[in-house]
Amino acid sequence: MKLRALLATALAFTAMPMSAMADQLDTGDTAWMLTSSALVLFMLLPGLSLFYAGLVRTKNVLSVLMQCFTIACAMSLLWFAVGYSLAFSGDGALIGNLDKAFLSGVTFDSMNGTIPESVFVVFQMTFIMITPALFVGGFAERMNFAAMLIFSVLWGLLVYVPVTHWVWGGGWLAEKGLLDFAGGTVVHVTAGVSALVAAIVIGNRKGFPEKPMTPHSLTLTVVGAGMLWFGWFGFNGGSAVGANGGAGMAMLVTHLSAAAGSLAWMTIEWIRFKKPSVLGIVTGMVAGLGTITPASGFVGPVGGVVIGLCGGTVCYFATQMIKSGFKIDDSLDVFPVHGVGGALGTIMAAVFVSAAYGGVGYADEMGLTSQLGVQVLGVVATGAYAAIVSFILLKLIGLLTPLRAGEETEQQGLDIVQHGETGYNI
Repeated sequence: MKLRALLATALAFTAMPMSAMADQLDTGDTAWMLTSSALVLFMLLPGLSLFYAGLVRTKNVLSVLMQCFTIACAMSLLWFAVGYSLAFSGDGALIGNLDKAFLSGVTFDSMNGTIPESVFVVFQMTFIMITPALFVGGFAERMNFAAMLIFSVLWGLLVYVPVTHWVWGGGWLAEKGLLDFAGGTVVHVTAGVSALVAAIVIGNRKGFPEKPMTPHSLTLTVVGAGMLWFGWFGFNGGSAVGANGGAGMAMLVTHLSAAAGSLAWMTIEWIRFKKPSVLGIVTGMVAGLGTITPASGFVGPVGGVVIGLCGGTVCYFATQMIKSGFKIDDSLDVFPVHGVGGALGTIMAAVFVSAAYGGVGYADEMGLTSQLGVQVLGVVATGAYAAIVSFILLKLIGLLTPLRAGEETEQQGLDIVQHGETGYNI
């Protein structure tokens, strides 16, 4: 029963029509959701932007910043035009309708539960902004800007929006009882898988893997990592859609998982290479955060620690497998960290939601086996859909404009050739 009550709060934006929701404004809930929206935006601009910028070479630092900034703007307008409506209106199993296109009906007085609908729109808008920005890391330093922009917009419309409806908008995965509190499937699996597909279709950077392509500024990366950790409290805590116990527990387990993931990754590197690396500890942090995201509102502190430890460990070895084993140039490790981490956390939620481990307990007619089956189905369905659509989009876009920057452009760097600017004038 506790799980059903929490789901009703955390997923207030799913199958329940607006008219059936409570329409009494709660100023505490509203203040928290306003804060959470700002925190998630802070994750992207400047958090993720600086995290990625530090990881690329000097000649491409502006290109990554430009891509993240442009995606944020483009996704905002897409959400305004049709994204929000298709994700959160209507009762279709696969997609919503256009009743709220161009935010029709979103007024000063319209409500979503205990918060203004405008606040809910903004909060969810920050999610579609950051998700395609994540897969920028998969093709960093080599994709044409025009192709990147077209791909991101179409991907947002054809992948992110439908999957959001499936999971949070009352679609078929919501009906099956998928546990995804803050985006393990909607955000991390879809972005991670799409990054992997893009890296394969576009091809490796010239010289990879023989030529070292070390980060140009770990200082920027660490600053960005701190901003990501800070902003993630809004990402997960805000997904409770209120200032309540679910938000508090989501914040607590998010922090514990980030800490556990960081130390797990650092320890493995320390044992293997005799030195703990800064890059390792911040990457482990992101792995811990991504892994706890789908489970954050459903599990207790013990679950948060265990999920973080597993996330840091599994994502580390997944990174080694992708780069050293398969020789795929997922430049900034988007698939092994976000894709694998999001999938792992979604599946582990089926275990640690159990009251025996401090979770909120299973819903009626659900147990470990049945819940595990739903979680695996959610991961496979969203991952496969994102992979297929991403592949088709990339191939079609490649017929219109080159996907990859030319050899000379890649040699000189995207900053000066595509944007006419340099990150450092020294």
